[in-house]
Amino acid sequence: MDLATIEEIRQVKYCYLRCVDLKLWDELAEVFTPDATVDYGTQVYGKPLKLAGRDAIVGFLRDKLGPDMITVHRAGQPEITVDPEGDTARGTWSFEDTVIATQYRVAITGAAFYQDRYERGEDGRWRIAHTGYVRTYEAMMSLDDLPSFRITAQLGKRDEAHVADEALDDADAGVR
Repeated sequence: MDLATIEEIRQVKYCYLRCVDLKLWDELAEVFTPDATVDYGTQVYGKPLKLAGRDAIVGFLRDKLGPDMITVHRAGQPEITVDPEGDTARGTWSFEDTVIATQYRVAITGAAFYQDRYERGEDGRWRIAHTGYVRTYEAMMSLDDLPSFRITAQLGKRDEAHVADEALDDADAGVR
């Protein structure tokens, strides 16, 4: 068993999750093969979401997971098998996620098992050729049902009090 190869594959998956949550779309594109496919088992628009091609995958995620969508993905317990030739692999990952759709005042939590295929490119880098899952569960709640719920920090957004404090600091610096 080549532990270095397994670690390289783990790093690709972790990069995928980080890039989705931090909305690093250009970097996310680098984790997929050009002809990658996804099969997200979540019912979207009344049917499972299936996409083909790196550009279509990244474009969909960019369009649907914009600044009003907070996401957190955690994956672990990988079971990775590298094929004997050493240029393809398969992986199963347990994962949990939380999505807060601030515009719609909804929070979604869920869990599933990713089923992935990986390919080593001509440049020697491992990339995701396919990723997909079928939910073990998904739950949704209205944030309006939680009167005390308040988002106090959000990627790419700054609260008004913090901005006001910075303006005062800037004004004070100008006086000195």
